[in-house]
Amino acid sequence: MSAGNYYHLCCRHQGRVARITDRYGNVHVGRIARVTRSRVYIQPLRRRGGYGWGYYGYGGYYYGAPYGLALGFITGFALGAALFW
Repeated sequence: MSAGNYYHLCCRHQGRVARITDRYGNVHVGRIARVTRSRVYIQPLRRRGGYGWGYYGYGGYYYGAPYGLALGFITGFALGAALFW
């Protein structure tokens, strides 16, 4: 898939949780915060500390600070519905 195709794909799914793989094999999981012609900005999904299942105060997940990922380096894309089941 070309960078232009990933641009349109990311634009369609802006605001949703996605799993993006780059050409170096790094996996980026988070919410698509913004998309430009050359980059997609992703807010990483982080796990909050907690006590585990069955205890009050389970931390859950939160979003970290967004960072840019060049569209030309993307080799894979999956939506969040496929990540959490």
